[in-house]
Amino acid sequence: MDDTASLRTLLVGIDAACDRVLAGLFEDDEVPTLESIYRDGTGGALESQIPPWTASAWPSLYTGKNPGKHGVFGFLSFDGYDWDVVNATDVREPTLWEILDDHGITSVVVNAPVTHPTRAFDGALIPGYTAPEDPDCHPDGLLEEVRGEVGEYRVYPDDDEPDRGRAHADCVRQRGEAFRYLADRFDPAFGFLQFQGTDSIFHEEPGNEAAVRTIYRELDRQLEATLVEYDPDTVIVASDHGMGPYRGVEFRINDYLRTEGLLETRRGGDGMPSWATVRDDALKRGEDAAAHEPGLGERAMAQAARFGLTSQRIGTALERVGLADAVATIAPASVVSAGATQVDFAESTAYVRSRIECGVRINLEGREPDGVVPPAEYEAIRTRLIDALRSVHAPDGQPVFETVAPREEYFHGPESERAVDVVTVPADFEHFLSASLRDEQFGPPSEPWNHKLEGTIALRGAGVDPAAGVGNAHLFDVAPTVLATLDVPACDRMDGTALPCVDPVGTRSYPRTDSERSVATDDADVEQRLADLGYLE
Repeated sequence: MDDTASLRTLLVGIDAACDRVLAGLFEDDEVPTLESIYRDGTGGALESQIPPWTASAWPSLYTGKNPGKHGVFGFLSFDGYDWDVVNATDVREPTLWEILDDHGITSVVVNAPVTHPTRAFDGALIPGYTAPEDPDCHPDGLLEEVRGEVGEYRVYPDDDEPDRGRAHADCVRQRGEAFRYLADRFDPAFGFLQFQGTDSIFHEEPGNEAAVRTIYRELDRQLEATLVEYDPDTVIVASDHGMGPYRGVEFRINDYLRTEGLLETRRGGDGMPSWATVRDDALKRGEDAAAHEPGLGERAMAQAARFGLTSQRIGTALERVGLADAVATIAPASVVSAGATQVDFAESTAYVRSRIECGVRINLEGREPDGVVPPAEYEAIRTRLIDALRSVHAPDGQPVFETVAPREEYFHGPESERAVDVVTVPADFEHFLSASLRDEQFGPPSEPWNHKLEGTIALRGAGVDPAAGVGNAHLFDVAPTVLATLDVPACDRMDGTALPCVDPVGTRSYPRTDSERSVATDDADVEQRLADLGYLE
């Protein structure tokens, strides 16, 4: 241990960690360092937010605020019917490290999602998820410096490595090595080290227990090395959500809205958003999605779709003869999209833009470019939607939704207008919600494992009272808890409070960040990865 190190609080972010995943690892002594934090300190369940997905949940964790305040509701931001992958310019509230900067406290942040492009503060930051593979870091030139000192550093795992557990474990190792180099270089009082592969592996290879354990064993090695080297006064482990099996059905909400007379479709064309264009082989070569020109196959499929021979009908026929999966592996996604029945967003009364948003958007006149719902009819339409969706039952007779509610019950703040109008929460997150059109409302879940509401948190340190516990810990409580361990007042707009096991410091006002979006992500490789993981349909 370096006796001159000044690291006071280390926040370890483990995406999708939860009791369901950790219990077996603890039982088999696979992660002794991680387990010791729970054993020697205090820990428990950490309730996530709606929606419980990476791109929205991590900004909630590191700002302490709901998406209605910070502005990120999913992997995509929307401007009318146009979309882009979210980035740091969408986060409209100050982050933990920016608040600490106001108090003259240095931070090192490695791999935090939705932090590219970086904003200046006292310390260092290497962006994580939704950043490009070679992101600009803070300070300028930092990534090249890190690679020169510790060797390879990747934001995303090597796609050429067939062993996905090994590919993600390599990234975990790189995170730890980079953090320790930067901690030596910048001598921070606060460190935030985030690991993403603990989530991605469940999307890439659900059921691959060996890969999960490979990743977690490497995570434990990096955690041990970091704790031994810097011996922080307080260590906090937190996840953004949980992970588990989906034993219910896939509910295709846009198909349901179509049968209710609320959604219009078109045959062929781009639709909005055209997820298939980000999965096309051209994008794998790094071309810009916006520059994609339709090829002969796409034009032919679009023409066939106009006469009723849609991708959905072809897919149904292939499923009946057992060839759907085989054809899907070789058919260019852009051709499938061109021939698909698409949501006609401009002509619809209501629609689901992205399943990650967990809700339905109303095509409101004056808000959307081609809104068809007059403001005077908004509440009546919304009430109709809520009543209808509350009555939806799966084929086995069980309700699909635990809650269907107006957005105000979940989102409040100056960014709430960006939220869906009707929030739909699946019952126990056992059902998979899909925005795709398949001509059938129900089917088997597209992903057998996916996000759950219950994550995890654990704390250990001199200022942590294990007997007080974590209470009914919520995702929004993490930021004020971190600040309390550093004797810094929380922001008075935070929706959470310091956990019972630490002493709160009070609150004060901190300014919001620039409210104008200044940078588009427009990165085809990022979009491709999100599509491959099932976040884009």
